[in-house]
Amino acid sequence: MATASSKSISDQPDLSSLKGQLPLIGLTGGIGSGKTAVSDQLAKFGAGIIDTDLISHLITAPKGIALPLIEQQFGSEFISADGSLNRNKMRSLVFENPEARKVLEAITHPLIRQETNRQAMQLTKEGAPYLIFVVPLLIESTSWLGLIDYLVAVDCPKEMQIERVMHRSNLTQHEVENIIAAQASREDRLRHADMVIKNQGSLMDLETEVQSLHQKILQIQKDKTSSS
Repeated sequence: MATASSKSISDQPDLSSLKGQLPLIGLTGGIGSGKTAVSDQLAKFGAGIIDTDLISHLITAPKGIALPLIEQQFGSEFISADGSLNRNKMRSLVFENPEARKVLEAITHPLIRQETNRQAMQLTKEGAPYLIFVVPLLIESTSWLGLIDYLVAVDCPKEMQIERVMHRSNLTQHEVENIIAAQASREDRLRHADMVIKNQGSLMDLETEVQSLHQKILQIQKDKTSSS
């Protein structure tokens, strides 16, 4: 599990130091849109994948580095019996209490950024042709828009989002709709996107779109290199 780093967050190189070295791609989409399916396929093509949602789960898993601060701020009732964050209880709180959300984000966001930076530097050293940052709330965070070179949005109808999340996460339709309402709108994501992956057909359809995206990114980097 995640352990505390010996270097402070402010001492670590940030993503801006990678600008110009390789394409930095933000991948976003509403809950249930299929971001993980897309990033998994891009990983097969050799892309460096940094999934901030997975990092969030890592730092709030048993012995995760965010848990002591969360317990201190919110109380032991927000820690499950296995030592992980009680995500259902915390989700209910932050939806009802915006101040609680701010407190939670003040704890988790710097730690997520720290691990994101670490993974990005490592993948760059390993020779990834480009980096994919999977960020569910990328549009809502103005800092991310300034760091990435291109934004890719994974898109599907709202009804499909609801059906997928209810099936996989055992949430009610009302709970899923609340999550969707708290995220950027579908229209807003599409307006910001440089490229869009449509994920409302078969897995084969999605694979075709992802392969096309991969080739576009490689071509962008090739054109940039040849013109410099």
